[in-house]
Amino acid sequence: MIDLYYAPTPNGHKITLFMEEAQLDYRILPVDISKGEQFRPEFLAISPNNKIPAIVDHDPDDGGAPLSLFESGEILLYLAEKTGKLLSGELRERHVTLQWLFWQVGGLGPMVGQNAHFNHVAPQPIPYAIERFQVETQRLYNVLNKRLEKSPWLGGDHYSIADIACWPWVNTRESHRVDLASWPAVNNWFERIRTRPATERAMQKAQQI
Repeated sequence: MIDLYYAPTPNGHKITLFMEEAQLDYRILPVDISKGEQFRPEFLAISPNNKIPAIVDHDPDDGGAPLSLFESGEILLYLAEKTGKLLSGELRERHVTLQWLFWQVGGLGPMVGQNAHFNHVAPQPIPYAIERFQVETQRLYNVLNKRLEKSPWLGGDHYSIADIACWPWVNTRESHRVDLASWPAVNNWFERIRTRPATERAMQKAQQI
């Protein structure tokens, strides 16, 4: 059994998408970030950066004590290695997949997150910040589109943790003022993932939180 400390955010969705694809036995433990539950001492013991998601694997492969992990990219990598799913064992495809996973963690997520913040959350408009993050968001979508013009999936021929990492952020495109009609390869990829049964199950669970 894996405990998933979760809120229905893009980073939270990454893990439910994986869990549903891999058909893992897991339990969702909601963390209400609007009420500051991510700062509770018992949660900080698992996720010292006070962010969701985090997991506790009660059956790690080494047979030892339960293993707790935070950071969504690391959790995806851990689960892929644990299950042997959604990450190729072939050298080249594996590392292409990992570079796109890290691209999301270091680029797509933080940049579109800042875009959404300055457009919708900041107490007063800051034109420089709004323009800065909008330009960077469009650049990243161009990078993503060029990759998907050449490859059906980010890692290569197979759906992987790289696709799972990126999809929830593209799913928030309205908050960062993106119209997928401008990026047809991204739109095609997005729709193929949206209609996967595992994606539908994961997003239904989000609505129940």
